[in-house]
Formats: sequence, C-alpha cells, structure tokens
Amino acid sequence: MTEATETTDRLEQIIAKLRERDFRITPQRIAILKIFLGSVEHPSVEQVYRQVKPDFPTTSLATVYKTVNLLKEVGEILEIGFADGGNRYDGNKPYPHPHLICTRCKTIVDPQIELIEQNRLRPRGQLRL
Repeated sequence: MTEATETTDRLEQIIAKLRERDFRITPQRIAILKIFLGSVEHPSVEQVYRQVKPDFPTTSLATVYKTVNLLKEVGEILEIGFADGGNRYDGNKPYPHPHLICTRCKTIVDPQIELIEQNRLRPRGQLRL
C-alpha cells in the first residue's frame, strides 16, 4: 500500500468517525485534517491556519483551534506541549511515542524506534542516527 493510499484511507476513516459522532464535515475541516495527515513537521495551529487561509480565506483561527480540539477529542492527533506554552501536533502518529526535539529551532522528528533501541546500549558520546 502506498503512502498516499494510506493517507486517503485514514482520512476517510477519520471522516467516518466524525460523522458517527454527528460532527459536521466542512471543506475547511477536511483541509485542516489533510494538512495534519500530510505533514511530517508537527505543525502548530498557527502554521495550519496559514496553510488553510489561501484556499479558504474566510476561515478563522478559531475554526482551526476548534478542529484541533475536536481531533484531539476523538484521538486522531497528538498534542506535543512546550514549556513556553506553544503546542505542536502530530497527525500521523496520534498515540504516545518518542519525539526528538531540537532545543534551538524547535524542529520535531519522529525517530525510528529501532535506532533508539540500538543507541540505548551504546556508550555515551557514540549516538548514531
């Protein structure tokens, strides 16, 4: 199965889950969901808003926040909180898992678990990713 097929299948599953719970499925909500599913960067609400705005100029930041809260409620995105109050979101792996976070630029990466396990047994200073 290709990555595009997996994303499409997951999108359809999430939409079905939302419909089962009587949530409205709007074009804006679908666009927001697609951004989360297509991103490996763990975007913030503001980043998603900037991506949605060109195609849906009447979309408000509040709409994005409401959709994020809805997706969190149904377990389809994972919130990653920072001490400064900024949050980022993982729409690809909406379950607890390790993240590598650059303290300088705040880039977030989902590491390959196998590499973490291999490096766990290495002496300090010999980390390989």
